Amino acid sequence: MALMLSAVMFFAAFVLLLSQFLRQRRRQRLVSQRLQGQLTGDDRLGNWLQEVGSSSLAQRLLNFDGETRLLLDRLGWRRSRQRALFAACQVGVPVLALGVGVLVEKTFYHDHQSAWLVVPLCALGIGYLLPKRLLAWAAARRQQQIVREVATFIPLLRILFESGLAVEQGLRVLSQESRHLLPVLSEELRLILLRVDSGLALAPELEKTAQTLAVDEFSDTCVILQQLLAQGGGAMKSLLALKQLLDDRRLTRMQERISKMSGKMSMVMMVFLFPALLIVLAGPGFTALAKAMGS
Repeated sequence: MALMLSAVMFFAAFVLLLSQFLRQRRRQRLVSQRLQGQLTGDDRLGNWLQEVGSSSLAQRLLNFDGETRLLLDRLGWRRSRQRALFAACQVGVPVLALGVGVLVEKTFYHDHQSAWLVVPLCALGIGYLLPKRLLAWAAARRQQQIVREVATFIPLLRILFESGLAVEQGLRVLSQESRHLLPVLSEELRLILLRVDSGLALAPELEKTAQTLAVDEFSDTCVILQQLLAQGGGAMKSLLALKQLLDDRRLTRMQERISKMSGKMSMVMMVFLFPALLIVLAGPGFTALAKAMGS
């Protein structure tokens, strides 16, 4: 028995040493491949997804729906690799959902003759709609983040303009120095300025970006910036008025949220607190009445 236990322990130690040695060799091989510029396993997976997304079927599905392209632009996925990744998800998720639906049908509904087609078709429809719904949710969340960042973006613009900078110079400073404070707007400004550096005008690019993002606060700010570009000044009062309007909107939204929260808390209090309060207050009376009726 002792020899058997010793053999098992030696074999386990040998397996551990061998796995550690293989893991170290694999890390060294990955490091050498990265230094030589070769593809690793993650890069191969990304390139495979890009090839799937670049296929004719995926591109037809992506170009068939204009809303999907608009949502990708609002999300900031404007590169071909990012679009190909979403197209691959749009092709792969329905196929995966169809396989799961067939597996569920074979496992749980194999006795039902009418479920052999319903469950896979429902899974296929859900798999086709799920990537787009997630994309719309992510785009709406990014729009809300832009709304929050505009409230900080306008005072920074006013400070830069009052210090003597022009519109393009102020936007360049914000795109470079406010990446941690304004991550989404700084990225959008960087893309706008890249197109401006390639020879395009600043005012049309601001208008195009505002139409793509579809955020009212950012659109109003771009209109004021276009006025500054056209007139060269006189729009500082407009920026201040816009900042006050945004503060009023934020205050109104907070008041609405607080009022809704108070209503929800009232419902919670009625459901949970009122029965306990009734038991505490009316419990002795009910017990006394029950004892009197019993005697």
